[in-house]
Amino acid sequence: MVTDSQGSREMAVKARSASRALQALRSEDRVAILNRIADSLEQHEQQIMAENAVDVAAAGGTISDSLLQRLVLKPNKIHQLADGIRAIAKQEEPVGRLLSRLEVAEGLVLDKVTSPIGVLLIKGGKEATRSNALLHQLIVDAVAEVAPGVGRDLIGLVTSRHEIDELLKLHDVIDLVIPRGSNQLVSYIQAHTKIPVLGHADGICHIYVDTAADPAKARRVCLDAKVDYPAACNAVEKILVHDSLVGEQLNSLVKALQDAGVTVHGGERAAAALGLPPAPSVRHEYSSLDVTVELVGGLGEAIDHIHTHGSGHTECIVTEDQAAADDFLRRVDSACVFHNASTRFSDGYRFGLGAEVGISTARIHARGPVGVEGLLTTRYLMRGTGQAVEKDKGVQYTFKPLPLS
Repeated sequence: MVTDSQGSREMAVKARSASRALQALRSEDRVAILNRIADSLEQHEQQIMAENAVDVAAAGGTISDSLLQRLVLKPNKIHQLADGIRAIAKQEEPVGRLLSRLEVAEGLVLDKVTSPIGVLLIKGGKEATRSNALLHQLIVDAVAEVAPGVGRDLIGLVTSRHEIDELLKLHDVIDLVIPRGSNQLVSYIQAHTKIPVLGHADGICHIYVDTAADPAKARRVCLDAKVDYPAACNAVEKILVHDSLVGEQLNSLVKALQDAGVTVHGGERAAAALGLPPAPSVRHEYSSLDVTVELVGGLGEAIDHIHTHGSGHTECIVTEDQAAADDFLRRVDSACVFHNASTRFSDGYRFGLGAEVGISTARIHARGPVGVEGLLTTRYLMRGTGQAVEKDKGVQYTFKPLPLS
């Protein structure tokens, strides 16, 4: 009899073995797998959407509106996913790419090459059970069809909270956890594993409207950052406005937001100055058509506010003052920092990564939208002619950089 813990370990061990088989394939075989997965997603689009609709219906009333919106597959999403996978297939081969070559000593050459991190545990919320099951089936079917030697064990499907708890104990087999779901899920995983966790629990993004902002640009950027997809982690949650703009320009921005259906809350200063309802707290993630507006005395105060109350996700400055913009981009310590562009651009697809497994506010090892490059580490390959260290007496070190080709 196999216990749950034994089953979880077996799943992870099989995934590691299959991942090594995948890494050993020719580059063109891995490309063929990706293209087959993309084709399969498009061929089964209606089935995927139907399963997602069942998930959404079952989740209604049991989860927050913001999480429900994240669960819903929007029209054309499957084609976007397929296009992203094909974009990855067209990229330069990421595995085994030569990064540096060094002559350590005569006849002794050291290469630094890219390598996959290893086994990943990617966990979404239980609300997507049916959608995930179908996507898992389509992907492993495609892998097995193109590369039988890799097989279906490359990706295991986790279906219960107990399995997650068991997998989180397997720090000797699993190399990285990427949680995709609610803040509560991310926080739970971060607190219950020794495995490195890549992700973010909060998405408290800011826009600072500088005194030198173009009013039309400020309205367009702020509206898009809030209204385009309010439940997204890269939607703006707080707009900081230079206090010199109190009056017609700020009133115009607030009215534009309200006309778009946004409930505008005021920070401590803005609530009093503009008669706005007070924000729930100084650090609040709405994930809905709500936003906080707060007044600041200048660039330095805006940056301090972001560092004190933000989550390190994505921040933006709207200004025509290039020096102020450069200062903001240099000093703000967040994963993504923009000038005159909506925070909604903070996305793996929009960054040209092809696809995204998550957005990380951590500092090790990947930060910001994480695509293929963020799932790589490095290895060293040394080629010699029989050298021995012999307490370094028998080696004349040269440490000479060599051309990569």
